[in-house]
Amino acid sequence: MAEHLHVLSSDNSRQFCDRMSESFHSARFAKRVSLTNHAIEAMAKRHVTLAEVKILIEQGSIREKGHGHAWISHHFPARGDNLVCAAVVVGDTLIVKTIMVDWQQRQP
Repeated sequence: MAEHLHVLSSDNSRQFCDRMSESFHSARFAKRVSLTNHAIEAMAKRHVTLAEVKILIEQGSIREKGHGHAWISHHFPARGDNLVCAAVVVGDTLIVKTIMVDWQQRQP
């Protein structure tokens, strides 16, 4: 069953789509996941693999930031810089804007 998050309209999420260079399908969200160039650069800088991003998306904890925006975080036992977090935009496609490490959730 697909995970439910507030979704941006197609028109609002299209602004991010022209910067996509990597994508995969998420069974959890039942939609395509696209990584922005910025997210790919952040992954390289922080030594986060595509396999880890896939696990993060499929198994991570979700915290909604606002309508159509969320953070997905996951603890990887083999990493010393946890939590790993993806800042995402949820529309027809789940768009990963950036990847962060040593992420800490703020209290609402």
